[in-house]
Amino acid sequence: MSVTAIVILALLALAQPVLRGWGRHALLGASVQTVALGLAAILAAAADPVAGFWRNAALVVAVAAVALSADPVVRAAFTLARRSTAATEPPADHAPDDDDGQPGPLRGGLAIGILERSAIAAAVLTHWPEGIAVVLAVKGLARYPELRRADASEQFIIGTFTSVLWALAICGVATLLIT
Repeated sequence: MSVTAIVILALLALAQPVLRGWGRHALLGASVQTVALGLAAILAAAADPVAGFWRNAALVVAVAAVALSADPVVRAAFTLARRSTAATEPPADHAPDDDDGQPGPLRGGLAIGILERSAIAAAVLTHWPEGIAVVLAVKGLARYPELRRADASEQFIIGTFTSVLWALAICGVATLLIT
């Protein structure tokens, strides 16, 4: 069961290009990923802890999944946020269900997200939870000049929270596998 959970985590990381291509179907891609992660968690919880090669493989695959698999989940969160905003505000120049690859005013979010999630995974898996605060502080300070616009700050908060929660969920599965 442990090996199956590791394979599911690997598939989360490798499926990124396929799920990113779903574009307008961000909610479906996020749902597929969430179900796969839940299945990996159930299998990891039911299995004995892994050791040796499989322990190292679980950690490497978990960090890869953390780094590479969050994009559809974050895009789904943006889609849901745009839908709730569109219901209460007059239409803007960007339709709520448009997905042009750039969900808002903050650029470089994909690359920053990969680095952010990788650093968070490293902090969590090395039992240094304070590292999460360091990562978020650095990100907040780096983005501070861009956050004056309301839509930028909203995108920052939604993207950061979704990204961090996804990273923590995958780290939780990795922890189940190794302990």
